[in-house]
Amino acid sequence: MSSHPRPVVLITGGAKRVGAAIARLLHAEGYDLAIHYRSSALAAEHLKRELEATRPDSVLLWQGELGALETLPQLVETVLSRYGRLDGLVNNASGFYPTPFGEVTPAHWDELFASNAKGPFFLAQAAAPALKASRGAILNIVDLYAKHPLPRYPVYSMAKATLAMLTKVLALELGPEVRCNGIAPGAILWPEDGKPYAAQQKLIDATALKRVGEPADIARAALFLLRDAPFVSGQILPVDGGRGLTA
Repeated sequence: MSSHPRPVVLITGGAKRVGAAIARLLHAEGYDLAIHYRSSALAAEHLKRELEATRPDSVLLWQGELGALETLPQLVETVLSRYGRLDGLVNNASGFYPTPFGEVTPAHWDELFASNAKGPFFLAQAAAPALKASRGAILNIVDLYAKHPLPRYPVYSMAKATLAMLTKVLALELGPEVRCNGIAPGAILWPEDGKPYAAQQKLIDATALKRVGEPADIARAALFLLRDAPFVSGQILPVDGGRGLTA
């Protein structure tokens, strides 16, 4: 039994955007964190300093590629060496870019499935013994487009559909000790490439609440599913303002 006094959650892609919002809320609610990032080193260091200003030595950073599957057990071991426990895994990291049909390459397929499906599977497999020991939980950040494919994004949509099925598979395989659920965000944040997103207003108009959401909306749902839903497993919660009603 670990003597570490606080629960510990590992968040992939946790340095920016939705991942950082989840990290901030969990930290404020008493969790210590392991934050994985790929290329956002400055953002990760800034977030670590911000959070540790309120609770020293409460954040571990790990840089790596989720597609480098051989490193994922080492990531889990590093968390356990630091904290002695792991109570939650948030598979948030996600590649996202268009792959129009007819132009898809094997490299596109491999990259998008690595972050959105393959990495989460093998990271969950590596983390499973520790999560069973803590009777912890896994949370997968899925997407509305796992269910309703996004035009020009076939590989991304298929990868997220795999992650949605993985949510159900892990709930069955790891129960009763470990719960696994997912969140399917709607319009929360637009891509960071600076290009106008032609479908923005169309998406907003098709949403029952007629507005975009905020990263905090996903973070609150994440806290609920990780901590406050002990009899919920294998479910994917839409947090989309009602977008899924007309998708």
